[in-house]
Amino acid sequence: MRRAFVAVLAGALAVGGAPAQGPETAARLYDVTIETGMPNLDEHLRYATLRERRCLDRGDLGGAFPALADVSLEDCRLVPVEQDGEGARYALRCSGGHGTEGEARWRFDEAGLAGTLRVRLGGKNMTFYQRVTARAAGACPAEAAR
Repeated sequence: MRRAFVAVLAGALAVGGAPAQGPETAARLYDVTIETGMPNLDEHLRYATLRERRCLDRGDLGGAFPALADVSLEDCRLVPVEQDGEGARYALRCSGGHGTEGEARWRFDEAGLAGTLRVRLGGKNMTFYQRVTARAAGACPAEAAR
C-alpha cells in the first residue's frame, strides 16, 4: 500500500502546472527544484526530487505543489490565509471528511521563492512534505504567460 502511494505521489511530481496569473503580480520563469519527503517510509523510498523550468505567479502559489494532483488529495486545495512582500501562508482544505490536514508556507526574496507543503493524511499516522525552491530565470515565454 505504501509503495503504491509512493509511486502515485512520485508520478504526481511531473503533473504540476503553472498557477493562474494573479492580478497583483506577473508570472515569472523559474528554475524549480521539488523535493518530496515521506519520513514514515523505508530510507530508500523516503525522498524524491524533480527539477524543471516553470512559470510561477507569486500572487497565486496554491497550485505550485505537484503532490496536490495526487488522487489521495483530489478533494484538497490550498486556500490563502495571509500574504505580504516577504511570504505567504496557505491552509490545506479538504472536503472529503477523511481528516487530512496541512499547510504551506512561502518565503519570497529577490533571487526567488521557497515554499514547503506539510500534510498529515487523515486516518493514518502518515505525513509527508513537499518543498519547492524556485530561482528566478527571467520572463515567461509569451505562450506560457497567457
